[in-house]
Amino acid sequence: MTDYPTALGASSRETITLLGQDLARDVMGTVGFGELAFWLATQRRPDPGEVRVFEAVLAALADHGFTPTAIVTRLTWLSAPDSVQGALAAGLLGGGSRFLGVTEDCGRFLHEVVAALDELPHGEPGWDAVALDVVRRRRAAGALVPGLGHHVHKDGDPRTARLFQIAHEEGRFGPHLALFEAIGRVHPKVLGKTLPLNGAGVCGAALADLDLPLELLRGFALLARTAGLIGQLAEELRHPVANDIFLSVDLNNRPVDPDPQPQTTQPRTT
Repeated sequence: MTDYPTALGASSRETITLLGQDLARDVMGTVGFGELAFWLATQRRPDPGEVRVFEAVLAALADHGFTPTAIVTRLTWLSAPDSVQGALAAGLLGGGSRFLGVTEDCGRFLHEVVAALDELPHGEPGWDAVALDVVRRRRAAGALVPGLGHHVHKDGDPRTARLFQIAHEEGRFGPHLALFEAIGRVHPKVLGKTLPLNGAGVCGAALADLDLPLELLRGFALLARTAGLIGQLAEELRHPVANDIFLSVDLNNRPVDPDPQPQTTQPRTT
C-alpha cells in the first residue's frame, strides 16, 4: 500500500498532529494565526521578529477599500447570498498583476537582481549603484519597475516607510528591502520624475527577505486579502451597497450599435 508522508496535519482516533505538534495541546491558544501561517509555509517555527514583520505585511495587504476585488465580492454575495465561499473566491480570483500580484512581481524582480550579484553591496552608495543600473536597464527595455508608483499615494505610500521601520527594528532589513529602498532614491535620475515605492512592492521585498518561497508570495497577499473580504461582506450585511452599484450600471446603460473588432489576420487563400 502506498503511503503519503506529510509534516502537516494528520489525525488518529485520539489526536491531531500539525507540524509535529499536538494541535489541541501545543498549538491551539498558543500559536497565533500569523505565526502558524508562516510555520506551515516554511515548516520551521519563526522567531518573534519574523512574526512581527510577516504580520505587518498581512495587515498592509488586508483591505484597500472599494477595489475591484472588494466590489466583485459584494456583487457576488448580492447574486448568491447562499454562497459565502463563492463571494470570497470571486474576490480572490481578481488578485492579479494590477491588484495584489505586485507583491509577488516585486519580490521576484528584486530576488533576480540580488541573486545575480557576485557579492552584496555595503551601505547606501553600493546599493544605489546597483539600483541605478537596474532602473536604467528596465527603462531601456521599455519595462516598468515593479513596486514603483501608486495611483493614490502620489507623495509616498505610508505603508512603505512603516514596513522599513519595522524590518529595521527586528533586524530583518535584508538585501531585497535594501535594493527596493535604493530604487526609491535613484529612479528620479533615470525617469526624470519621482514616484512612490508602493505598499504592495515593499511587502514583496519584506517577504523575500524572510526567505519565504517566491512562488507563494501572491498566496500570502491572498491570505491577507481574505480577511479584508470577510470584512467587506460583514459591512455589506450591515450597510449594503452592492445593489446600488448594480443598479447604477443597470439603470444607466446606453444601447449602441455593434462595434466589430478589425480583422487582424489575413484570410486564408486557396
